[in-house]
This record gives sequence, C-alpha cells and structure tokens, in this order.
Amino acid sequence: MANQNVDMIRALCEACGPSGFEHNVRKLLQTFLEPVADTVERDRFGGIVGKKVGDPNGPRILLAGHLDEIGMLVTHVTDKGFIRFQTLGGWWSQVMLAQRVVIHTRQGDILGIIGAKPPHLLPRDERDKVVKIQDMFIDIGVKDKAEAEAAGVRPGDPISPWSPFTRLVNEKMHMGKALDNRLGCATAVAVLRELQGQSHPNIVYAGATAQEEVGLRGAQTLVNYVKPDIAIALDVGIAGDTPGVAEHEARSRLGEGPILLAYDGSLIPNPRFRDFIMDTAADAGIPLQVETIAGGGTDGGRFQLHDCGVPTVSFGCTTRYIHSHAAVFHQDDFDNGVRLLTEVVKRLDRTVLNDILDF
Repeated sequence: MANQNVDMIRALCEACGPSGFEHNVRKLLQTFLEPVADTVERDRFGGIVGKKVGDPNGPRILLAGHLDEIGMLVTHVTDKGFIRFQTLGGWWSQVMLAQRVVIHTRQGDILGIIGAKPPHLLPRDERDKVVKIQDMFIDIGVKDKAEAEAAGVRPGDPISPWSPFTRLVNEKMHMGKALDNRLGCATAVAVLRELQGQSHPNIVYAGATAQEEVGLRGAQTLVNYVKPDIAIALDVGIAGDTPGVAEHEARSRLGEGPILLAYDGSLIPNPRFRDFIMDTAADAGIPLQVETIAGGGTDGGRFQLHDCGVPTVSFGCTTRYIHSHAAVFHQDDFDNGVRLLTEVVKRLDRTVLNDILDF
C-alpha cells in the first residue's frame, strides 16, 4: 500500500497545475478517485470530489486538499526573446534564480531557466542585495521575440517549476515539486481507498479545490457545492527540524507523525473537533504532532464560513522547503495521516457531530 501511495504522489507531483491552470492535475486525480468513489463530482470552478456513501443519513464530511501549485504566468516577451512573468502564489525571490521552469504553450511545453543580471556586472554594494522578482526573466534559448512567438509563447501562458520527484538516501524521504499540496490530494484518495469494504456512519466527499494559493478561492466554491456538516482541509505544514529554525517558530519534525494545526492565519479550529482528532490518534496509537502557523492560511478558513458555519480543522504532513522548486516529506507521516483520518471517518457519526457542534 505504501508503494502504491508513493507512486500516486509521484504522478500528482510531476503533473503541472499552477493556480488557475489545474486541469491536468484534476484529470489525473479523477483517475485515482474513480475506482474508490461511488461517484466523482465537480464544482464549476475546477474543484473535484469523490463521493462515498456509508450511512445516507449520516453527516456530510468534506476532506479536501488543493490541486494548484505555485507557478507563474507569461506577461510579455521582450524584443530579444526573454520572458517576463507574473508570479502565481507566494514565491520567495531567493529560491527562484537559476531554477528551471516549463512554459505551457498551445504548441507544447518549453523548458527555460530563470535569470537576472549577472553578479559580475553589479557594483559591489549591490551584490549582496536580494534580486527582486520584477528584475528576473526566463531564458528559453531564442534569439528574439519572433522566434519565441513562433515557438508558441504568448501572454497568459502558465509556467510551472521543473523538478523530478526523487527518493532520497533515507528511502522514506522524498523530494519533489508541488508537495504543497499534491500530498493533500493524495491523502483524499488514500482515505477513500482505505474505506473500501469498511462501514462508516456518514457520507464522505474527498478531493481537492482549485486556486488555493491565490486566496483560497476554490475552497469557497467547493464548500458551496458539497454543503458539508464538517470539514478537514488537507494541507502541509512547516518543518522545524532544519538548521536555523528555533523551537518556538516551528516544532514539527519529519517522521514523527502527521500534523494538526491548532491555529493558522485563516482558521481557529473548532475545539471539540480538534480534541476528537487528538483523542482518536491517542486511542488508535497513531503519532500526531500539533502545530501552529501564523504566517499562512488554508482552505479551512473558507470551509468554516459556509452557510451558518462548518466545524473545520486543518491537517496534513509537515514538509521542508515548501513554496520552492523542491520540497521534502517523510512517507511515514503521510501513511499515518491516512490511518488517522480513516479512523476519524469511521467514528464520526451524528452523535459525535452533535457533540462537536455543542462547543
């Protein structure tokens, strides 16, 4: 099962889908959802869920990651054939230079590299300054604008990071692009897969939203479509186990369990739902880390505001180097997250929901 999960994560990560251009990822996710769901459904913004009915009179549970990854968009081509771009999502300029990207055109994909003025030509006082994103460009190896346009490049074309999915020295550690948030997409599928042949006292909608990285936009449309009684936003967290990170800044560590967010910039979770998940983990003997992230939000921030309110938590894998070309996660954290969410679904009946609502 673990290898099956890794293969699915690899395929999802290597698919390209910047915010607003998630269609290839959505089609791929649909192929994973169809064998494990009763039906597969979509909203009109690009979100997708697999529906699995346990008790048709039970609570409606939404488990959703997000399809999109941070990327870029062609704004124009210079006379000399260099590509200027707009970022899609939260890029940090220091992780961008000299990285490969793929421009997705009508005529096919074009590989390029992000460049800027060479440091050899900068005055000494400018060499240690951070290069601004607006001063960067993409070089696709053409001589002029006409050659770039002949290759198919035009304003509005999406751009993805290029980074093959790779197993590291520790075979449970993997590196790849778009772990934020193809890990959440894969978790949704894996939970439905674990529920095959098992009873559960509810209706599960498991899948992914669109355009999370540009303002949680698809969370609004998907929650309006599903109309859940309770929701779990599947996302990633910031690992605190690398040099330079203080314990009070981030506490979670790779390989020590999935994470439950006690706070993020968009969501204060329902306290009884939070406690229910923590108690379920303890009862089932599944490791769980509790983390806070003040500097970012999740789809849970929109899920919770649907109608008159939806009890919501954010849950996922702690991850190193998100919002870059290559992040790192630990397979045990993913697998234990799937185990825990499966237990949560199997226990979450109408009585539990009513208790959660009575906070």
